[in-house]
Amino acid sequence: MKTAVVIRHVHFEHLGALEPALREAGYGVRYLEAPTAAFELHSLPDLLVVLGGPISVNDTEDYPFLARELSLVQRQIEQKLPLLGICLGAQLIARALGARVFPMRGKEVGWSPLALTEAGARHAIRHLAAPGLDVLHWHGETFDLPAGAARLASTPLCENQAFSVGDHALGLQFHPEVTAEQLESWFVGHVGELASIPVQVTRLRGQSAPRAKRLEEPLRRFLNEWLRASEEPRASGASDLRRLS
Repeated sequence: MKTAVVIRHVHFEHLGALEPALREAGYGVRYLEAPTAAFELHSLPDLLVVLGGPISVNDTEDYPFLARELSLVQRQIEQKLPLLGICLGAQLIARALGARVFPMRGKEVGWSPLALTEAGARHAIRHLAAPGLDVLHWHGETFDLPAGAARLASTPLCENQAFSVGDHALGLQFHPEVTAEQLESWFVGHVGELASIPVQVTRLRGQSAPRAKRLEEPLRRFLNEWLRASEEPRASGASDLRRLS
């Protein structure tokens, strides 16, 4: 069985609807808790997934583990092994590729559709941008498009909502993984942030239940197509390169 190693920054920001989809695709799932993980001791996995969190890539003085996490992300990129980053995870991929990560003029929190680029319309991400679908945005930072990356999607508030590097690395600034049940923990865990925007929890909850449900099947189609594309270019001897030096 192939292994998906999932880096989690806070416990309630987990894989959500992505977890059953990954298991159906033949992956065993193993979480690494970012604040305490010994990243340098881990082999490179068949798939590395880096989830979101309420801190910034730039907070390395307060959270030194970010530098070690970034090193693991860089190694996965260098070996061209499948890598998926969501929100903070996308920002870590961008930083690993030398791009600047910086605060937006305002936070983007709520549901809205993606606008695909020409590259996005040919990519598996198109399943998440079908007519009538919204995705959840929950972030206050963004990043420059990394050199050599292809922009896949945007929103009016955030130009770089998704990008790819070859077929193996994909950064998503938005959250396709969330379920309505999972978001109940987000509403508690991010209460301070929600109050500062402000966003009405009751309104966001009412929007989330039907929208998250509609995303479940498109999410499976997206994931399966992207995984096939990311696995195909790998050389037959790639497993020999996975051990971290």
